Amino acid sequence: MAITRWMSWEGGVDLCGATSPGIATSNVVVHVGRVVQTPAGSASSALILFAPDPAKAPDFLAFVTTDEKVGRYLGPNIFAGTPFEKAPVVIGTFEVTTQAKGVGAKVTAGGRVFETWLSELGPTELVRREPASGSPFWQLGVEAAAARTSLRVDGKEIALHVPKAGISGGPAAVSAPAGLYAR
Repeated sequence: MAITRWMSWEGGVDLCGATSPGIATSNVVVHVGRVVQTPAGSASSALILFAPDPAKAPDFLAFVTTDEKVGRYLGPNIFAGTPFEKAPVVIGTFEVTTQAKGVGAKVTAGGRVFETWLSELGPTELVRREPASGSPFWQLGVEAAAARTSLRVDGKEIALHVPKAGISGGPAAVSAPAGLYAR
C-alpha cells in the first residue's frame, strides 16, 4: 500500500468528551503531541475543539502548533473528510508532562489555556486501527487508557463525560507515547 500523507508523534496526550451526558458526539477534543512529525516539518502540535454549548458554534477550534507549516499540513492531508479539515491554524505554546502517576498537557493559544491531566493509566498496548468515518486514516501506535481525567480551560475546571471511545476509535482518554496516522 502506497502512503502519500502521514504524521507521527511522540508524547501524545488525548482527551475527548462531552459537557453533558446526553450529547451524542464529543464536543470537547484536546489531542496534543509533544512533537509531531510531518512531511512539512516537526513541531509541538494539537487539535483542540472546545464547544461547551453544543447548540452554538465552538468557542475554540484550531490546529495549534509551534510551526505554521505543520499546522497547515494537518487539516487537508490528515483530517481531510472530517469536520476538522478546514480548522484554522493558531500558533501556541506547549507543556507536556509525563510521570509515573499520569500524563498531562498545557496548551496556550489564541488567548486561551487548555490543561489536561490523565491518570490511573492502564497497561500500554500496541494498537492498529483501520480507517473509519471519524478517522479516515490508518493508525499505529502505543496507548495506555486513562481511568481518571481532568480538564481546565482558562483556569476553570470543566466537568466532562468521557465516553469509552474517542474520535480515533480508541479510548477517549489516552496516553499515546508514540504513534502514526497514515493515508
